[in-house]
Amino acid sequence: MKKMLITGGAGFIGSHLTEALLKQGHEVVCLDDLSTGTLENILHLKDNPHFRFVLGSILEESKVDDLVLGCDEVFHLAAVVGVKLVFENPVHTILVNVKGTENVLSAALKYAKKTLVVSTSEVYGKDIDADLRRFRESQDLSFGTSLRWSYACSKALDEYMALSYHKKMGLPTVVVRLFNTVGPRQSGAYGMVLPRLTAQALSGQPMTVYGDGTQVRSFSWVLDSVTAMIKLMETPAAVGEIFNVGSEEEISIQQVAERIKAKTGSASPIIHLSYEQAYGKDFEDIRVRVPETAKLRKAVGHKPTKNLDQILDAVIAYQKERIQS
Repeated sequence: MKKMLITGGAGFIGSHLTEALLKQGHEVVCLDDLSTGTLENILHLKDNPHFRFVLGSILEESKVDDLVLGCDEVFHLAAVVGVKLVFENPVHTILVNVKGTENVLSAALKYAKKTLVVSTSEVYGKDIDADLRRFRESQDLSFGTSLRWSYACSKALDEYMALSYHKKMGLPTVVVRLFNTVGPRQSGAYGMVLPRLTAQALSGQPMTVYGDGTQVRSFSWVLDSVTAMIKLMETPAAVGEIFNVGSEEEISIQQVAERIKAKTGSASPIIHLSYEQAYGKDFEDIRVRVPETAKLRKAVGHKPTKNLDQILDAVIAYQKERIQS
């Protein structure tokens, strides 16, 4: 078994990845500054002899260097995340995401450690193939002038760095673009729509839909995304490649709100807020964001284990349990 370093391991996705790797028998070291991750996500692992938590930032070059030296492989998830957080602090977003990734890749190259870099569907920007209605890995990226795109630009740079380190210097890297990964432990505090709408429905508060609600998304079960990442790291042919990781089952945000309202039996009204009310001036949104996942299916035989209804049921059950406890 291997010793894995997970940056951002106390976050929503990182904590599930940590659990999955521990179940496989690996040792896991989790580096997190707890800016968006929480100790609550990993507290149940503290007595596991194969798990270690390190408080720190990917901006701490010497700490990253030491941790990469002591591991076999790196899963790099740490980043500034969440539309709301990014739009409010774009300078911090760019600094952490770009400089932090440079620190991780530099150390990985120094010690020849295979690295998976987690990117985002945000990098596709605004444009989509109208005929395909899916984003595919081979298409061009297109950003706007709104500061909303600072996150997308920073993650695109992360991707280019990862691919450059591989193609020019031989470092084995894999890049994944996650599409709306959801599940237990996800917080709605940073703009994540499913936990926010679910919490509002269960508490009887108005369910806030931004814009007109016709924007289309797809939602991927967190354990499906985690499984895909692990399999890609185990697949030699995935090195030097970019993969969409997500679900092709699409739905509008208005429909999501209506389905959550029905499933919870909530009396909460569904109200609409303009993007300016939600985020401030000059915010841009994407009308359709759904991945094409043929490349992932071909590489690792990926199949989602939960459809959207099952995902919503699981998220609602988790939120109810938290309220009751």
